[in-house]
Amino acid sequence: MILFVASLLIVFSCNYEDKKQSSFEQIQNQILTTSCAISGCHQSTSDPSFLQHGLVLERSVAYQNLIDQKPKNNNALTDGLLLIKPFKSEESLLYHKLNFASHHQSDYGNKMPLGLPPLYVGQVEFIRQWIEAGAPKDGNPVDEKLLQDKTVPEEKFDALPPPPAGKGFQVTIPEFEVAPNFERELFLYKKIGNTQDVYVNRIEVKMRQNSHHFVLYDFNGQTPPALIPQLNVIRDIRNPNGSNNVFNMLPMAYHTYVSGTQTPYSDFRFPDNVVLVISANAALDMNTHYVNKSGTPIKGEVFMNLYTADYTAATKVAKPINFGNQNFNLPPKQRTLITKSFAFNSSVKIISLTSHTHQLGEQFVIKINGGPRNGEVIYTSTDWHHPQVINYSTPIVLNAGEGLTSEITYNNVKDVAVKFGLTSEDEMGIIFGYYIDN
Repeated sequence: MILFVASLLIVFSCNYEDKKQSSFEQIQNQILTTSCAISGCHQSTSDPSFLQHGLVLERSVAYQNLIDQKPKNNNALTDGLLLIKPFKSEESLLYHKLNFASHHQSDYGNKMPLGLPPLYVGQVEFIRQWIEAGAPKDGNPVDEKLLQDKTVPEEKFDALPPPPAGKGFQVTIPEFEVAPNFERELFLYKKIGNTQDVYVNRIEVKMRQNSHHFVLYDFNGQTPPALIPQLNVIRDIRNPNGSNNVFNMLPMAYHTYVSGTQTPYSDFRFPDNVVLVISANAALDMNTHYVNKSGTPIKGEVFMNLYTADYTAATKVAKPINFGNQNFNLPPKQRTLITKSFAFNSSVKIISLTSHTHQLGEQFVIKINGGPRNGEVIYTSTDWHHPQVINYSTPIVLNAGEGLTSEITYNNVKDVAVKFGLTSEDEMGIIFGYYIDN
């Protein structure tokens, strides 16, 4: 009888070991499947966002798609990161994307899961220790008690230090609240603080997580005085009930693009001897957009540094490109290619390009329109949320009458048609960038 009971205990023990989930299976079941491999994100190649990230985390392919795989984020790739680099959590992009308190200043995009509550401290530590143990598919190198730690992390967000005295200006959008399950987009018209013309050669921006974009605007010479905003007053384009505040949207018709970013941290630098001119006593309109998909309020905040340089006879003045299309219709349940061409009135040299769409934008291609290089592709981005910014070491020369063509592939997975609009549920198609006179 003693031998029989002992045999049963051994059998039950073996069966328990057989059924016990490995550390990776626990990560898959408790984190990836519930927070990442969800519809619209990393569930399948059919997700609208797939072309942006190229990463499916469904259980049958998640492990092979993560281990020793190169990221699509150009900055992470340049820094030598892999999606998961066994034994090296600090060189694993997944760890940084999930770690809400990550100290990295590098532009690796927003933390994940985007717009949802961050992972608990114990979950992130479990993943870190698993990576440091070699990220095995089988076995249990990490104490599963870590997954019982439900401590909510605090976002590590340090203020951006201002430029050194006499080397530039800092302008901020002070901390504000974004209500649960709400998109908050606002404008703040502020003076830069320059008493004379200044020449900007570097623009640095830092924002809290869950930002959709930050754009800096000026107003053109046709702006009616009544539509010039009051200084230092927050202007929301949505009312608390989600309806549009039409009056606050009217000044947008007279905006001219100055600078912008769609990532929480960016550091844009103009080529040598190229500057952006900011007129004396300038006031600029700052625009930021935050998306909160969680059930609790989140914070937004923006810091912007404008670094200045001396102006010499060799200095070239950068001029913004803002070529947008507001006239398109995307039928439901299908892909649509929208093409629009834009021309320059004089000979120019393009020094930088980027793109802007919302979540239905699968691919944004920019081609040269006209001249001997007609039809040549000079820009491609498949990541609507963190579009590539290309700075051309050899500027692209275009003669008067030549220009750019945007070819944007949208995948409207919705049951209704989608047109141009300001919310993340609407769509846009804009070429941003800079050029200098040839």
